[in-house]
Amino acid sequence: MTTDPTTLNRLYGRVQGHKLRAGQQALMDDFLPTVAVPEGPLDAQTLFGDNRPLQFEIGFGGGEHLAWQAQHAPTHGLIGCEPFVNGVVSALLHIRDKALPNVRLHMGDALDALARLPDGSLERVYLLHPDPWPKARHAKRRMMNPGPIAMIAAKLKPGGEFRFGTDHPIYVRHALMIMQRHRQQFDWLCNSASDFQNRPGGWPETRYEAKARRLGHEVWYFRYRRKDA
Repeated sequence: MTTDPTTLNRLYGRVQGHKLRAGQQALMDDFLPTVAVPEGPLDAQTLFGDNRPLQFEIGFGGGEHLAWQAQHAPTHGLIGCEPFVNGVVSALLHIRDKALPNVRLHMGDALDALARLPDGSLERVYLLHPDPWPKARHAKRRMMNPGPIAMIAAKLKPGGEFRFGTDHPIYVRHALMIMQRHRQQFDWLCNSASDFQNRPGGWPETRYEAKARRLGHEVWYFRYRRKDA
């Protein structure tokens, strides 16, 4: 199954916050090109020079979750996508300071990079605390929508896992509705309420989750397994 990314929701929102300092700009100019996802078709060989398993994070924020997964799965390749320049700088610092050779970054729309990967090539896909776009008229901008989820299903290998986390109740209801429509592609890994109310193992806390808890928000965690095609 191949999904045309031009039919899906595109990138919305700002891409840069505060002006970069000289050292940060140097990271963007000199270091990012060495770890950037290239143009054209993508696979593990193109990205890492071998046929290692691949994981993919949509909107990695500050990159702390991406870096944690890279540290704990050194034989895997991690692909992180983020349009926000300051988030990319933060991720570059993690990659440099932790010496992570198994990370590649795409600064831009995650769907563009995802579409260029072979179907059935990913072990995991992460979507953690995406922008909820809570107003009804903006619902089409959410990453949790039929087009993106169909693409995620196509790119995951059978038995691969899709992880989604949010602290926004409107987004939870919307996401559950969307995933219910894709129950032929995914099994929800949930036996009781505690499975989505407590952070699972191998799921480190991100800065966005920590901020949500400081604000008194409840956080929800969802794990879906790709069924056999």
